[in-house]
Amino acid sequence: MDRRFLLAMMLFIAIIVIPSLVFQRPPTPPAGGDSLPSVTPAPPSPAVERPAPDSQVAPVTQVDTLVPIARDSLPDIAEDTVSARSALYTYQISTRGARLVSATLTSYRSMSGGDAPGPLELLRPESDFLALRLLRGQDTLYLDRWAFMTPAAGSSVDVAQAPQVSFAAEDQGVAVNLQYTFHPEDYQVEVSGRIDGVGPNGALLLVGLGPGMRNTEADSNGNYRDMGLVTKSVKTSQTRLSSLDAGVTETLSGPFEWAAVKSKYFVTAMLAIDSGAPPISGVTATAPTDAGKNPKTADMWASVPVAADGLFRYRAYVGPMEYSRLAQMGHDFDDVNPYGWPGIRTLIRPIAIGVRWLLVWMHDNLHMSYGLVLVVFGVLVRIVLWPLNQKGMRASLRMQAIQPMMKEIQDKHKGDPQKLQQEVFKLYKEHHVNPLGGCWPVLLPLPVLFALFFVFLNTIELRGVPFLWLPDLSRADPLYIIPVLMGLSMWGMSKVGQIGVPPNPQMKMMLYIMPLMMTVLFARFPSGLNLYYTVSNMVSVPQQWYLAKERLRAKAGKAPAPAGASKKKAEAGKSKK
Repeated sequence: MDRRFLLAMMLFIAIIVIPSLVFQRPPTPPAGGDSLPSVTPAPPSPAVERPAPDSQVAPVTQVDTLVPIARDSLPDIAEDTVSARSALYTYQISTRGARLVSATLTSYRSMSGGDAPGPLELLRPESDFLALRLLRGQDTLYLDRWAFMTPAAGSSVDVAQAPQVSFAAEDQGVAVNLQYTFHPEDYQVEVSGRIDGVGPNGALLLVGLGPGMRNTEADSNGNYRDMGLVTKSVKTSQTRLSSLDAGVTETLSGPFEWAAVKSKYFVTAMLAIDSGAPPISGVTATAPTDAGKNPKTADMWASVPVAADGLFRYRAYVGPMEYSRLAQMGHDFDDVNPYGWPGIRTLIRPIAIGVRWLLVWMHDNLHMSYGLVLVVFGVLVRIVLWPLNQKGMRASLRMQAIQPMMKEIQDKHKGDPQKLQQEVFKLYKEHHVNPLGGCWPVLLPLPVLFALFFVFLNTIELRGVPFLWLPDLSRADPLYIIPVLMGLSMWGMSKVGQIGVPPNPQMKMMLYIMPLMMTVLFARFPSGLNLYYTVSNMVSVPQQWYLAKERLRAKAGKAPAPAGASKKKAEAGKSKK
C-alpha cells in the first residue's frame, strides 16, 4: 500500500506541477506598464494562418489584405462621447468611429495597485473595440476614423429609459447607419446597421476586438498569462496573446459563432448567434512589433460578410465572466472560461462547474461567507465519501491481514512467476481482497481538489473575498499561515493513520516528507484551496483513528476475520458433520 500511496501522490504532484512548467508565465510588467502601447504594426507583416478546429471552411484571404495604419498618421477629427449607463455599467461610445472606448463595471473594483478607488475600468486607453473597417474589392475604408453624427453626442443616457443610440456617417460614396441597443439587466449590447454603397458583390466588414484589456488584478502576471483570444466553431479554441510572435499576423479561419478576448476574470466578445446573422468568417491577431517575447496586447479583428443590401448585425458582451450569465447566452459561451488544462478538462470541468454552483448556492441561499462555505463544504465532502473511504481503508486492512500468506506464496513459488501470479490471484479471490481497493481513500478526493483549484483560479464570485486573516480566498495567503496549517493537518492525519501499522521505514519517511512537500507546493496556491484541504484533513482524523483501533483489535486477535473467512469456516464445520 505504501508504494501505491506514493505513486498516487507523485501522480497528483505531476498533474499540478507539469502544466505550470509548460505554461510559463510572462515576465512581470514594468511599473506603469498598463498604458496602451501602439498595437498597430507598421508595414504589413506576414500572416500565419491557423485553421479552426474541425472547420471545413476555406481561409478568409480577404482579411490578409488589411493594411493597418499608424496612429500618428490619422487625421485630427473632433471627438465626443455618448455614455450609456445602467446599474451594472457605464459604456462610452466615441463619435470617432462609433467604437466603444470605455467600459466601467459598477459592481467590481480594480485590484491593481496603480488604479484609483472606484468602479473598475475594463478597456485599455484608445480602445478599438467594435470599431469598423470595410473591405470593398481592393479598397479598405477605415470607418473607425470617420466622424459619426448622433443626437446623443456629449450626453449620458439611462439605458433603462432610452436603450437605443444611433450613429450615422457618410464619405467616399458610402453611407453608414449604426444602432446600439443596450440591456440594463445584463452586459450584452446588440449592434445592427446598414452600409449603403457596398456594391453588388457585397463586402467584408471588419469589427475590432480591441487590443486586449487593462490589468485589473493584483497578480498582473496571472492576469496577463490568462489573456487570450477564444473562438467557437465546432468547439472552442484559445490562442494566448503571450504565444503570438511580435509583428506577425495570425489568421484564424471560421466560421465562428463568437470570438472573445478574455483576461482572468473578464471578457469582451463579439457574437454572431442571432437567427439569420452571418457567422464570423475569420479573426486576425497581430502583436506589436516591439512586443518582445510575451506580448500582452494584439491588434485583433473579426470579419463578417456583408451582402449587397449592406445589412449586418451581431451582439457584444463586455463584462465579467460570471458563469451563470455566460451559460444563459447559450452557444457554449460559458466555455470561454476554462476549468482545467487540456487533457484533464473533460474530467475536471463538470466537477468544477458543479462545485462552483454549490459554493455560490450556499453563499446566496444560506447567507454564509465564502470562507465558512468552504469549511462546511470540506466537512460535507468527507461525510459523503465516508462510506467509500471506510470500504477502501478496510480493504487495506484485509490486504494487511493476508501479508503472511502472501509472503509464504512468494517464497514457495519465487522460481515460477506464472504459478506465483496464479496463487496470488487465488489468495485475493479466497479472501475477497481487491489489491487496488486501499487506494480509494487517496484517489477519491483528488478530482474535487483539482476542481477547486480551477474554481479558485477562474471563478469571479470568489475574487477579492476575505476570510479571517486571509485578504483574498482566490490568492495565496501572504502570511503563509494556512499552507502551514494544511501541512500540519496532513501530518496529523498520516500520524493517526499509521497507528497499528507494522514498522516501515518508507512510511515513516513519508510521514514527514509528504506534508513538507505539499506545504511547499501549496504555499502559492489560492488560500481558499488550502482552507478546504485543511478542513478535509482534519475531518479525516476521526475516521483514521477509528480504523486504527480496528487494526489494533485485529492485531490482538479480537477483530472479525477477513471477508469470506467466516463463510469458509461454517462450510468446513458442516462438512465435518
